[in-house]
Amino acid sequence: MLIQLVNILYVLIAIAIIALVLLQQGDGAQAGSGFGGGASGTVFGARGSTNFLSKSTKWLAVTFFVISLGMAMYASRQANRSGPVGAPDLGVMGQPAAAGTPATPAPAAAGPQIPTAPAQPAPQA
Repeated sequence: MLIQLVNILYVLIAIAIIALVLLQQGDGAQAGSGFGGGASGTVFGARGSTNFLSKSTKWLAVTFFVISLGMAMYASRQANRSGPVGAPDLGVMGQPAAAGTPATPAPAAAGPQIPTAPAQPAPQA
């Protein structure tokens, strides 16, 4: 349940970062172009929009990276609990044989078995 809330918060922070980056002005833009005309002076003060948007973006980015690292550590711990790191997941092939299927018979004699070719009749001239 907690990981779902963290995922929702993660997505909301990502959307907020995108919105704040798109609202910021470029170097060559005229003042207030992000809010239309001179509206930025009335919303955040004369110089407040640049400082507010920059600081908000910075802290949202810091929060985004902290949540990213936390979720990566959580995922790696969950993977380590599920089994050994080097063991591949074989899926259906890794399951034991069912009770009704015949198993491969074991050889009767110990040691390697060398197959022999069947005897062929001698060629007649």
